[in-house]
Formats: sequence, structure tokens, C-alpha cells
Amino acid sequence: MLGFLSARQAGLEDPLCLRRAESTRRDHRDVHKYSVETVQWYPHDTGMFTSSSFDKTLKVWDTNTLQTADVFTFEETVYSHHMSPVATKHCLVAVGTRGPKVQLCDLKSGSCSHILQGHRQEILAVSWSPRYDYILATASADSRVKLWDVRRASGCLITLDQHNGKKSQAVESANTAHNGKVNGLCFTSDGLHLLTVGTDNRMRLWNSSNGENTLVNYGKVYNDSRKGLKFTVSCGCSSEFVFVPYGSTIAVYTVYSGEQITMLKGHYKSVDCCVFQSNFQELYSGSRDCNILAWVPSLYEPVPDDDETTTKSQLNPAFEDAWSSSDEEG
Repeated sequence: MLGFLSARQAGLEDPLCLRRAESTRRDHRDVHKYSVETVQWYPHDTGMFTSSSFDKTLKVWDTNTLQTADVFTFEETVYSHHMSPVATKHCLVAVGTRGPKVQLCDLKSGSCSHILQGHRQEILAVSWSPRYDYILATASADSRVKLWDVRRASGCLITLDQHNGKKSQAVESANTAHNGKVNGLCFTSDGLHLLTVGTDNRMRLWNSSNGENTLVNYGKVYNDSRKGLKFTVSCGCSSEFVFVPYGSTIAVYTVYSGEQITMLKGHYKSVDCCVFQSNFQELYSGSRDCNILAWVPSLYEPVPDDDETTTKSQLNPAFEDAWSSSDEEG
């Protein structure tokens, strides 16, 4: 079992956090005009972060001054954006909007470098591979998920097929990842697999190399979001877990077996996003109740003793050391 201590409100005791929250209040001249959908630190330097909004803009912020260093404006509402966590040869930001085209913005030049065409409806989620610099995954309301190599003229490498090619192209659901809008994407920490969620209340695990549906069964994964759903996976645990907003709770599943481990309860309204911090092994969640909660793992769990009247502690499997030396193995 993956145990978590009771959640706490994140950052409220930090004076610096309060000062910065005050400096970006609603009357700040650079503030977004409508709902902010995605915020991301620049992967290689915490002196900069990006935010995108329903106000049709992507903003690049200077952390020290909390002023915008650059602004990208689009013709359509922005649902999602993402910067590669590993890229060293490009500074591209992938942007998904209400239009069917994926936009790539270059932070170095300050302009949109090119677009990726292939989807038929709005782009609800985008995610760069944590393994390869130029591989991008996109999810759309057209029920499709595509993998792209942004260096290629043709662009699209694979369109994921939930049936793994076993149904005729005449079947309506052929060559679709879900039977509804696909509004969530997340690579596993090693980049070898890709998780997707759709409004068909399903989550699927894909081999990111060949696009194969691994057919892991997570059961019903409640999803009524009309926009992008931000979910996340663990990193650095002995077993990998996926954390998915599930109404006002957060469902926790094992990635490769599909078992639901627990439901994290603490929010009062729908949870919109989850982020996992590997350095501290903590989960952060944001909700429409206007709270950010930090979920701290419990290192030890109570285990019933043999006589069922006393309990003892057992190390949480998520924090077991999976490493062993060759001498021990011998």
C-alpha cells in the first residue's frame, strides 16, 4: 500500500511565497486576463518560468522581477503547453490550442517556429518525451494521440490505436486512442511508456517506441473535464504510481499492474492538476476549492500483528531500497 500523511496547504507558511503571491495579484500589469491552464519552470534554470491561459497567451516570466520577459499571442484559446525536460539543442515550447494545429514556439528567437498538422479538433494536452529531445506527444478532442519527431518534415511518427490494428479501418473507433476526447498525457519517468486519459473514463498505457496499447486495465477512471487534465507519475519509488484527479479526490494506481492503491481525500471541490516532486517524494494538487495541498508519504505503515490486538510498523514498499550488490545476490 502507498500511504500518505494528512495533506497540508502548501507554501502558506513561507513569507517569500506570500510576498510573491502578493506581487502577482490581479491588478499586476502582466497578469493573465482569464483562467491560467499551465505553469512550468524552465527546466534548466529556475530564473524563468512560463504560463499559458484562456486569454490566448503564453507568457515567459523573469522569476527575480516577476515581470514578463516575452509574450506569445495566439488566435485561439490555449489549453496546454510544455517545454522539454531534457532538450539541450532547442528551446521549443509546444502549445495546444482550440485550433487543430500544434504550435511550436522558440524561446531563443521569440517567435513561433513552425506548426504540426494532423489533428482534426482542438489540442487538449501536449507532452515532450523525458527520454528524447525531439519526440512530442499530443492529445486531441478528435480521440487521437499522436507521437511526433519535430525534426521531420512529415512530423507524425505514430497515431496510437487502442485496438493495435486488429480492427478494420472501416470501424469508426479504429486508429483512435480513446472513444472520447483525449485530454491528458503523461510519460513515465524513463520515457518508455505513455499514459493517456480520455472522457470515455479510461486510462491507457502505451509503449512509446512502437505505439502498442499494453492493455493494462485500470478500471473506470472518472473524467468529466472539458479541458486538459493534468495528472502525474511518481519518480524514484521502488514501484511507479500514477496520480489522477478523480472528482474532488485523487486516485492512485500502480502504473504497470493497473491496481488502484488508494484515494487521496482532502479537497472540497474538483481537482484539476497534480505534480510529483521527486526530490522530496511529495505530491502537490490544485483544486477549484482554491487550495494547493502537499501530500507527504508515510515512511512506515501499521501492520496487524499475529494476535490481531497489536500493530507493528512496516516500511512502505514505495520507499524500499530495490538495489542489491552482486555479493548479496550470490
